[in-house]
Amino acid sequence: MADTAPTEPVAWYASVEQARRLPASRPDARRKALVRRQPDQAQLIRRTVQVVFLLLNLWIGTRFYFFVRFYETGGQTVWIPRPAGIEGWLPIAGLMNLKSFALTGLVPDVHPAGMFLLAAFLGISWLARKAFCSWLCPVGTLSEWLWQGGREIFGRNFPAPRWLDIPLRGLKYVLLGFFVWAVSGMSASDIAAFIRSPYGLVADVKMLNFFRHLGEAGAITLGVLVVSSVFVQNLWCRYLCPYGALVGLVALVSPVRIRRDPDACIDCAKCAKACPSLLPVDTLLSVKSAECTTCLECVTICPAQGALRLTATGRRAVPAWAVATLIAVVFLGTVGYAKLTGHWNSAIPDAAYRELVPAADAFEHPR
Repeated sequence: MADTAPTEPVAWYASVEQARRLPASRPDARRKALVRRQPDQAQLIRRTVQVVFLLLNLWIGTRFYFFVRFYETGGQTVWIPRPAGIEGWLPIAGLMNLKSFALTGLVPDVHPAGMFLLAAFLGISWLARKAFCSWLCPVGTLSEWLWQGGREIFGRNFPAPRWLDIPLRGLKYVLLGFFVWAVSGMSASDIAAFIRSPYGLVADVKMLNFFRHLGEAGAITLGVLVVSSVFVQNLWCRYLCPYGALVGLVALVSPVRIRRDPDACIDCAKCAKACPSLLPVDTLLSVKSAECTTCLECVTICPAQGALRLTATGRRAVPAWAVATLIAVVFLGTVGYAKLTGHWNSAIPDAAYRELVPAADAFEHPR
């Protein structure tokens, strides 16, 4: 009887053991049981914050436009107080003032809001990684809408090949390095002289005029960036933005990051396909890259309960509402502190604006 016993159970057992040894990336790999996660409101929360901050910037920009027009017309238009928040668009002035504060311990009285806003965004980047880029930055929001629109129209985006993508990503660090090098060589007196020069005093007006009086070269460059952003995900943010490079470096020491539980993961790779930064989330235990913007797209699309989570030190889960709350506390707390201590508005007299604003385009960068 033993000689005629069937061998099927042995063959079946061998096939099971072989399947267990198959790598997860193989299409015939052993399937894991899916414990489906409950849908969350992460993207609704993030996009709400994006829209609120975009509208805030539009409100600030509109008020600043009318402020400038009052002085350009010699007081013939309505006067609106200068919104100090416009200095958030002067990151180099903010970096200069931050260095001056570090050297002297004194808050500068020209463009101080830029320094406080830069400090707030760096603080957010330390506490919530590169969330500034995907939650707050208006350029990041518009860039996201452009590539999402391109995907809707053409069915896909067109990422650069890896051999080109890596060196292109280095461009933003080169630009950041140039600005840091330029500022690092300046003393506190050099910074004060620059900021208090006619060019420095109306740097915000010159920035506005750049877009109002856009020349042919500027229009072509801006048009190429906009059109290219329809086809390439986050073109400006990924390759050219020095601000993004700075907050990305700070994010490297953040206690918060996306973590993947390989036991709960079903190896569907949906997270990697959804990642706007093109990170291989499905193969990592934790996402440490400076390119991660805490957009939570990967977490939102993951179908498996507990497979992907944004976690802080100790692996405590950080939900989207907590990220939004943290951003609000740091941002509003910093702005509130600056206002309460009298360090929010620039101490530039009305007479200086009357003289400098109409001639803003004539002022050249100090040598």
